[in-house]
Amino acid sequence: MESSRSLTVTQRDQAIVEQSVFNIYKAFYELPPNSKSFMSELQRDKHFEYLTGGLRLLPPSFCSLDANRPWLCYWILHSIALLGEFVDDDMEDNVIDFLNRCQDPDGGYGGGPGQMPHLATNYAAVNALVTLGGEKALLSINREKMYPFLQRMKDPSGAFRMHDAGEIDVRACYTAISVASILNILDAELVQGVGNYIVSCQTYEGGIAGEPGSEAHGGYTFCGLAAMILINEVHRLDLARLIDWVAFRQGVEGGFQGRTNKLVDGCYSFWQGGVFSLLKRLLSTIGGDNSSTGSQEPIASSDVAEGEGSLDGVSSDSDDHFDQGGEHDASNSNTKMEPIFNSLALQQYILLCSQDLEGGLRDKPRKSRDYYHTCYCLSGLSVCQRSWSKNEDSPPLPAAVLGPYANLLEPIHPLYNIVLDQFREAYEFFHRS
Repeated sequence: MESSRSLTVTQRDQAIVEQSVFNIYKAFYELPPNSKSFMSELQRDKHFEYLTGGLRLLPPSFCSLDANRPWLCYWILHSIALLGEFVDDDMEDNVIDFLNRCQDPDGGYGGGPGQMPHLATNYAAVNALVTLGGEKALLSINREKMYPFLQRMKDPSGAFRMHDAGEIDVRACYTAISVASILNILDAELVQGVGNYIVSCQTYEGGIAGEPGSEAHGGYTFCGLAAMILINEVHRLDLARLIDWVAFRQGVEGGFQGRTNKLVDGCYSFWQGGVFSLLKRLLSTIGGDNSSTGSQEPIASSDVAEGEGSLDGVSSDSDDHFDQGGEHDASNSNTKMEPIFNSLALQQYILLCSQDLEGGLRDKPRKSRDYYHTCYCLSGLSVCQRSWSKNEDSPPLPAAVLGPYANLLEPIHPLYNIVLDQFREAYEFFHRS
């Protein structure tokens, strides 16, 4: 083994993380059965207490996130929804009123009251309101002003800018397309050129970068793939190389890294794990043959002007991005389908290494809990609990859920990262409006 003196900083950091994770796993497997059961249990009550506390009052240290306040609403509310819990009526009204004050008179949501509208906080605010659900929350979104805001963010290249005179990247494309899709205002004008830009960001490794010429990254790969599905141009990506790249981001710790030669991070449980949820549906749509993923034949046949990302029972036969291959066999909904990543290893990493037993989740051991990692660790846990089922809308088999079956979280719609019941309510509401 190389001496520590000859290791690079990256190698030393990796060795420290591996040892820390190994010590946790070793201690866990040496525990008596009763203690093992507790350690592998999702501490629902503690997480709910931590999350609701964050909605009521945040300490002064959070002033650095003043331009991210809709994100805090989304991270916390989505985490609560994943746990199958709700906020009380007073808190719901407070959130809706606050986000109303973040909404710009000319469309879109800023990071706080009086701040300029921004595609990232716009996505967070819309997802938070959809997660709350109900007429008051959904009617508070000004769809008439939203469309011209998205048009203003559209660059002549076809991609989107994050804000007026802001940066152009794949994240901007996804957040714009996602919001337009869920609000039922997506049309050919918004879609035009987006696919060209995202294709130009797929790297030689197979993952997707934030902009052309940059390094492949887990967050941008999810954003790029999801956006391409929503605009029905996913066939233009090299899916075989994308699958390879994402699969090799799962490390010996069981969790995912965001980029090649980077450390494991709990948030990529969703950013990388969610990619597998999307890919699984795409592969089943084209017959499950991995060799087909390099095909240039379109996978989805719905019209771009009407396409809506959805799951079984939500859309018409022609509008479903995932299930257009024939009738769904309900009797086969719980059939095992082997995932293309180690689902149980990822669940082990989340529960043993990312979970703070006092509530909240974190990046990795020795890090502090926060609302961002709580949101995306729980989102990733929900995805991988259902990674063995052909129909992710049905309860998974007990063997697919690490720890007690009570660990099972609510299912999400992976294109939007919104709990499925709330997505369906919004889908029906905005298609009636």
